[in-house]
Amino acid sequence: MGDAGREISLAKVSVVVPVKDEADNVMPLIAEIVAALDGAMTFEIVYVDDGSSDETPVRLAEAKQKYPFLRVIRHDGCFGQSQAVHTGVRNAGSPLIATLDGDGQNDPADIPALLQRFEAEGGSADALLMIAGWRAKRKDTWLKRVSSKIANAVRGSLLGDATPDTGCGLKVFPRDMFMSFPAFDHMHRFLPALTIRSGGRVVSVHVNHRPRERGQSKYGLFNRLWVGIVDIVGVMWLNRRKSRVRISPEEPPLS
Repeated sequence: MGDAGREISLAKVSVVVPVKDEADNVMPLIAEIVAALDGAMTFEIVYVDDGSSDETPVRLAEAKQKYPFLRVIRHDGCFGQSQAVHTGVRNAGSPLIATLDGDGQNDPADIPALLQRFEAEGGSADALLMIAGWRAKRKDTWLKRVSSKIANAVRGSLLGDATPDTGCGLKVFPRDMFMSFPAFDHMHRFLPALTIRSGGRVVSVHVNHRPRERGQSKYGLFNRLWVGIVDIVGVMWLNRRKSRVRISPEEPPLS
């Protein structure tokens, strides 16, 4: 990648990656992101370390030596994935954001296709549009697949977000749209619903999903669904109270 691609102010897309205790995945995943985007567009990578207690900070420091355009933000404690995503987007230098999980199961090679779909759908810096990854062929344990299926079904039926896989970390959206959303714990699970609430559209695109090769999953049945019940009720409350103001496109006739 040329020097211009490493200038944050010239970045076309900011790739935001939240991590916690993913030391073994840091270098391989960054290398894959660079391989997927190098030469195709200008970009930056923003890692947010959510208070890791393993060697993740060390691996990120080593990665910065190899990839000077990498930006690293570290939380002073564990505040959750949603806050890590929010921190990354808030500090991103591009008006367009791509997110993916830091566990290596999302395939960075899918990012260009999501960006192309965003452009094909008329996306822009001020658009109300989200391109969401859809892991149609999950490479997870049966418990993880079942718990995700139940969680998606419950959220979809209660919120009407019309998104088959809200939990997929691969997403593309404008930074300004995201920053207009109300921030709350676990909000990353409700980004499609929040996009629709804002008057926007969500387009789901099939993406690759890979088995976890390194590290351990932080999620199970209970923290995928039951912990989020209160949040679902909260988003339902937000949906019922969204603004319905419409601006007339025409000037009133002169008297």
